[in-house]
Amino acid sequence: MDDWLKTACVLCAQNCGLKVRVEGNKIVKVRGDKDNPRSVGYVCRKGTKIPYYQHHNQRLTHPLKRVNGEFIEISWDQAISEIAEKMQKGLDQYGPRSFALMGCGGQGSHTEGAFGTTLFRNLGSHYHYNAVAQELTGFFWVNGRSLGRQTLLPGPDEDHTEMLLAIGWNGMESHQMPQAPKKLKHLAKHPDKLLVAIDPRLSETARIANIHVPLKPGTDALLAKSVISIILDENWQKQDYINAYVNGFDQIKSWFEGFNAREAIELCELEYDQVYNLCKLLTTKKWCMHTDLGIYMSRHSTLNSYLWMIISVICGRMCVPGGNVIFGSVAPIMGHSDERDPKNWRTITTDFPALCKFHPPNVMPEEILSDHPERLRTVLVSSSNPLRSYADTSAYEEAFSKLDLLVTIDVAMSETARLSHYVLPAKSGYESWDTTFFSWTFPEVYFQLRKPVVEAEGEQLEAGEIFTRLADALGLIPELPESLIVAAGQNREAFGLELMNYIGANPKAMKVVPFILGKTLGKAMNSNNLAALWGIILTAPKIFQENASRAGFTPGPTLGEEIFQHGLDHPEGFWIGKCDVENNMDLIKTDDGKIHVHFPEMEDWTKSITVESERLALKASEEYPLVLSAGNHVKTVANTIMRDPGWNEGKRVSTLAMNPADAETLGLADGQTVLITTEAGRAEVELEITEGARAGQVLIPHGFGLDFQGKRIGINVNYLTKNTHRDSIAATPLHRYVPCRVEAV
Repeated sequence: MDDWLKTACVLCAQNCGLKVRVEGNKIVKVRGDKDNPRSVGYVCRKGTKIPYYQHHNQRLTHPLKRVNGEFIEISWDQAISEIAEKMQKGLDQYGPRSFALMGCGGQGSHTEGAFGTTLFRNLGSHYHYNAVAQELTGFFWVNGRSLGRQTLLPGPDEDHTEMLLAIGWNGMESHQMPQAPKKLKHLAKHPDKLLVAIDPRLSETARIANIHVPLKPGTDALLAKSVISIILDENWQKQDYINAYVNGFDQIKSWFEGFNAREAIELCELEYDQVYNLCKLLTTKKWCMHTDLGIYMSRHSTLNSYLWMIISVICGRMCVPGGNVIFGSVAPIMGHSDERDPKNWRTITTDFPALCKFHPPNVMPEEILSDHPERLRTVLVSSSNPLRSYADTSAYEEAFSKLDLLVTIDVAMSETARLSHYVLPAKSGYESWDTTFFSWTFPEVYFQLRKPVVEAEGEQLEAGEIFTRLADALGLIPELPESLIVAAGQNREAFGLELMNYIGANPKAMKVVPFILGKTLGKAMNSNNLAALWGIILTAPKIFQENASRAGFTPGPTLGEEIFQHGLDHPEGFWIGKCDVENNMDLIKTDDGKIHVHFPEMEDWTKSITVESERLALKASEEYPLVLSAGNHVKTVANTIMRDPGWNEGKRVSTLAMNPADAETLGLADGQTVLITTEAGRAEVELEITEGARAGQVLIPHGFGLDFQGKRIGINVNYLTKNTHRDSIAATPLHRYVPCRVEAV
């Protein structure tokens, strides 16, 4: 008998399939699951180290309350009643704009999102600060304007392309597509395919790429504008594609006319012929692109995404096989929110709108420290650690100390939890039923219903149940009929019919459906999460049902129940749907069904990118002659959820990477402790001299500076970043371009 249990990694968005062996309620061995249809046995070193995530002495086991600076254990009843009482008092006194939800979902457990957002919406608050808005909302804003909805993800169809562009993306280290290292190596070695890395430094991906475009840090927009200019000057654009599928091209052409691409490319510290030849490839090859934080978190963040969208469109590579295609999904991981809609809540002090229904973490400290009567006063943090994960830790520490109420729901005693008034212990990704809704495959749509593989050793609850208890204590859940509770204990078919009857008679109950499911079917299943997932699958939209039918499931009224049961029977995960490959354009949601490229808001910004303006802006100061790339992706990083440093024992971690030429100029040696200084602060860190760093640029990984067993593990790079150093549209922090200086201690 096979005593290996099937599960998945919860440490990154790929959620590779795993098999684990459990002894004495401990995960003791881990290997890749070859039965998983997406990862097919592949697993990186993070996945094999999940015991360090699951088992360590910082795990939270009981509800905690901070009293006179110390935490004491309290009961769940006391914790829920006191938190609900304080929340109600704050709501009555200051209104819903003083409330914010932060996090809620993470890399491996998305079901809590349905409960957390439902709670805050029913309290009247639309403020949800999330990691998506720390990194990606500029990119999704461009998608929303171009394709009609911010929920549409035009990802690379890498399995059917001739050329993949890795733009500011180091997939060999950070993954972000299934089996990324294997696929990138395959592309690079294939005689008929090409891998192109556009990256300032010789990253691990650039090392294996067929073509490396090593542009100067911060010149991404300058390069992209040059590419557009060359293509249009040579009349290489795909005019037939543009005529058939694109709206607004004639309105933007003039923005690129007369642009001095040759001088711009020289300022990028590139050879003109290399870029010119790249433009030839872009207009003759079937290609797709994978963009990442290298351009999202660099100068001109949202503009970078906009310009590369234009490049893909004028080359005819959007929504076509082998290009960037709209992925299918089970459920979107975010919503759509147009900032032009007056109903879209803007932050009180900084005036940033919700994008994807998320507000940017970069502005939260200002929103708390404001003297506005509706400033943020109550923050509930779930599955997030802003005191290490977000820009400007110093600003966050000051702001969080001023909150009336800070509640943290988490697996471990994080740095944020230590500042909280209440800390509530959640079950881990291996103690609860859960899933994720990341969409990284095409044309197939993947899904895994992850079951518990170990039992919680304490009083931990699923986050979904914690939110349900808070909602109940706040009086948000109506009294439920006994017939509904009885039906939940019978079978899902009987319960579904009774639930439909109940909601039909009580339409307002739709606003709190996750909580109703939790209190009824959740009790019968012993999992609020599992009950919510049943509801999500049974009420999935039409496009999901069409994709599911193409994957072999039976269309009709029993489709949802068939899929849910299939998930229970196949813990290794399965293909839940298949997209219509030939009609990807049909998924576009603009009014005319075309891809829009003219965004009036981007005209001045695009025109402002000139050789003269960029040369001036890129000139290094005497005070800060180097550029810090804050948050380097490396194999020894797993955000801040890997608390126990034992998983990296024997590895060199949390160093400052510097090019040998810079080290020689500064008289520094490998392994030496150096002092790095930025506008935000300074820190001492070990120096690592490597050819992988570009001259003039230094790199420090994220995910360190953790407090574990009385010791600080590594350097928290966010002490070196300012939250006000951010994108003008999405407030994304410009982590990949932080002026700095480095010197001997």
